[in-house]
Amino acid sequence: MEQPKTERVLRLMKMMAGNNNYTVEDMAERLGISYRSVYRYIETFKDSGFVVHRKEGGIYKLGKESRYFKEISQLIHFTDEEAHIVNQLIEGLDNTNMLKQNLRKKLSAVYNCTSLADCVVEGKNAININRLIEAISAGKQVVLNNYASSHTGIARDRLVEPFGFTTNYVQVWCYEPESGLNKLFNTARIQSVEVLDTDWQFRELHHEGYIDIFRITGFEQKRVQLELGMMAHNLLIEEYPLATRNLTQIDDSHWLLDTMVCDYVGIGRFVMGLSEDIKILTPEFDEYIHQIVDGMSNRYNNQ
Repeated sequence: MEQPKTERVLRLMKMMAGNNNYTVEDMAERLGISYRSVYRYIETFKDSGFVVHRKEGGIYKLGKESRYFKEISQLIHFTDEEAHIVNQLIEGLDNTNMLKQNLRKKLSAVYNCTSLADCVVEGKNAININRLIEAISAGKQVVLNNYASSHTGIARDRLVEPFGFTTNYVQVWCYEPESGLNKLFNTARIQSVEVLDTDWQFRELHHEGYIDIFRITGFEQKRVQLELGMMAHNLLIEEYPLATRNLTQIDDSHWLLDTMVCDYVGIGRFVMGLSEDIKILTPEFDEYIHQIVDGMSNRYNNQ
């Protein structure tokens, strides 16, 4: 199984084993493949001994009674970026190396999300992360005690239903009953986490937004195309590994980046730092960059 296909299978399993609800259409869009390919993968799961449930609304889930469900569900705390990097490392081994297949098997058998959290974060934050993982696994509501909002500058308790993390547990996806919205909460701004006995009340409303290759989140996406020189290409894949999926080589020293972004902010920062080595091919994004440059020029001229 070649590297891109391996990655797609891991991501599809993650979606079908997780707490979020996805239709075939949702999964095809997020994986960038056809509906037919999703159905083919689902049939492969069935042939491999997994139980697949089709629920109301056309939602597909891996059944918890599946033989390997526990091992697969533990992989849920791999973000797309983490799974991509791990898969690249494994695929880098020679095909004749027996360690390659053993690593794949052992990864799913011994991976433990709680121990990973202890390695990634420390102190008070590690305790909070592990309580959030516990709540997600058990499907429980939590109170984020004294959460300091960056928007209002006010710290207060927030009742939420947590259901997913971003890279390295920096943020947690939660449904907030008070606002009726799915939101990202920065884990470093949580004083403490109280896991309640109350089960999730709004499971069907849980919905993770998109996370683009620049680690910007949102519920909508827009397309951007850039032509990158050698320096921009190298820095892009070093800082944002997932970008390799959206790169096409033009010649020996130029690459096309064709990607979807949630906001121009993340990709804008990257382009502004390497403007001499990047050609913008998307008019709307080009206009956004010009507005930023004009605004900076006006501020400096008025100082």
